[in-house]
Amino acid sequence: MIDRRATLDRLFAPAAARPRAKRNYGGKAAGYQMQVQSIYDHLILSICYSGDFNTQHGRVKISHRFNEEGRIDFVELKYLNSLHPPLNGEVRKLLTIRDYPSIQKDWYEAEAHVLKVLPQELVFLYEDVFRCPRAQIFAWLLNIGHGIVADLLQELKSRKHHGVHLPVPGLAAPAVSEPNLCWPNGAEKHDGHNGNGSAHRNGNGRAVCLAPETNGHGLKTHNGNDSNGSSLRSAGYPEQLHLDTLVQDDVAMPILEKAANLESAVEMISHTEVMVRYSRKSLY
Repeated sequence: MIDRRATLDRLFAPAAARPRAKRNYGGKAAGYQMQVQSIYDHLILSICYSGDFNTQHGRVKISHRFNEEGRIDFVELKYLNSLHPPLNGEVRKLLTIRDYPSIQKDWYEAEAHVLKVLPQELVFLYEDVFRCPRAQIFAWLLNIGHGIVADLLQELKSRKHHGVHLPVPGLAAPAVSEPNLCWPNGAEKHDGHNGNGSAHRNGNGRAVCLAPETNGHGLKTHNGNDSNGSSLRSAGYPEQLHLDTLVQDDVAMPILEKAANLESAVEMISHTEVMVRYSRKSLY
């Protein structure tokens, strides 16, 4: 039975109590060019990666969607310039939590569907990715998102602490030019790096072998990215705001805080199904 009183209360609620509009942020933080979309009760973090494989150049966008409790709903890849041109413009869900719109938001264990055949373009993130066990690949893909969120949050707080000017979100001018959202050449190594590039924790309590030129999340710090390519701004979103103004977004910031403190492990159930388990990051 429909609760008509509750429906009317929502319709005539003060504007401040209604869901926030979508907001689209872009810019550079902690060595990344990124896009963050704050959408009502969740956010989507996107970064592009490009490179060359067997004399072919390619470019993809990787997006992590975080729910209001900081859990990842899905990891998505979009082909911007595929190694197989007919795929250009198509989207692949690499991992999707089962029934994520309806399950409890602060879950610690959930089943997920994973792509049976992973895109070859993942080599742009880590050249030896396909030498790793599948469970480690999916844990790594999830934890990339949490690691980047932690880096973003740390830098935003550092800028605020040091008095960096933050435009007011509602009045902030859009970025002069839309960021290309590509991994920057020569990005600095992060604290999670072990110093020699040989290994990195992947969330399953095991080490994944990495090439020397990687950052703390197992991503290559320079992989042939350039400033060319199609726009990554999503249709229907308002003008892109400066990334610094995220600190004033009361939807996005609590999600970032929660996501930054989580890490995941993955157990294979079948070739297309996995169990994802979350835990709090250990403090050293």
